[in-house]
Amino acid sequence: MRAQPIEGIERIEAWFKGKAYAMHRHDTYAIGRTLAGVQSFNYRRSRRDSLPGNTIVLHPDEAHDGQAGTGEGFRYRMIYVEPAFFQDVLAGRALPFLEGGVTTDPRIAAATETLLQRVGHTLEPLEQSDALAELAHALAAVAGMPQARGKGDYFAARRARDYLHANFTRVVTLEEVETATGRDRWSLSHDFRTFYGTSPHRYLTMRRLDAVRRMLLSGTSLASAAADAGFADQSHMTRHFLKTFGLTPGRWLQIVGSAPCDCSPTIVQYGPLAAAYS
Repeated sequence: MRAQPIEGIERIEAWFKGKAYAMHRHDTYAIGRTLAGVQSFNYRRSRRDSLPGNTIVLHPDEAHDGQAGTGEGFRYRMIYVEPAFFQDVLAGRALPFLEGGVTTDPRIAAATETLLQRVGHTLEPLEQSDALAELAHALAAVAGMPQARGKGDYFAARRARDYLHANFTRVVTLEEVETATGRDRWSLSHDFRTFYGTSPHRYLTMRRLDAVRRMLLSGTSLASAAADAGFADQSHMTRHFLKTFGLTPGRWLQIVGSAPCDCSPTIVQYGPLAAAYS
C-alpha cells in the first residue's frame, strides 16, 4: 500500500517473502517499523535484523538492500523524509546519524508513532509538521548531537539546494553554483554533505529521478521522461534509476503503478515494491 506523497513525505506499507530489493541508495531518510517477521538488510558492511516493534533509521546516501530473515516473510511500514525537512527544524545543525540502522530506543519509537500510522490514515498538515519536528529532535537527541550548528555555511548550502532544485532539468555548471552561493566549489561540497547528507550532483540527479517517476506514473514514455527530466538519454536515466532504486524503470512502473492505495498490501514474491522507495 502507498499513500499519496504530501509535502515531500512518502509513506508505504508492504509485505515481502524472500529477497525484497537489491543494493541501492537514495538521498532521503528511510525510517520505518517492522510489523511482522524478521526484516533483514545489509547496511554499512554488516547484516542487520529488525524484529517486530523495532524502528529502522537509514541515513541518506547509505547503501542497503532487503530480504526476509525467515521463510515467513516480513511486513513493515516506512516513511521517506527529505533531509531539508529536518534542516528546517534543526536550523543548520548537522544531520543526525544513528549507527546500526535499527533501534529500540523508546524516544524514536514515540516520535515515529504519528508518521508510521496505517497508510489509509490521512495526516493533516499541522499534524505532519509537528510530527516531523518531534522526530527531528528525537533523532538529534539519540544521536547525541550538540546544540550548536555544525561547521560550515548552512545558508550557502541552502542557496545551492534551492538553485539546483530550480534548474535540475538542465546542465548546471560549477561556476553557476559558486556564483549563486558565494562559496567555492570544494567548501560548498563539504557544506552540502554536512547539511543535506549527499553531494550537490547526487541531489540534482535525485530531483531528475523524482521527475521521471512522476512522469512515468502519468503515462509518459521512458525516452520522453528521460529527456524532459534532464538526462542525456534513456540509457543514462536507466543506469541512475537502477543504482538508486534497485530495479529498472519498467519494473518499478509495473509494481508501483499497480500498487493499491488504502487497501490490503500487495504480496510480492520477488521484485520489490519498496525498492522504489526504500
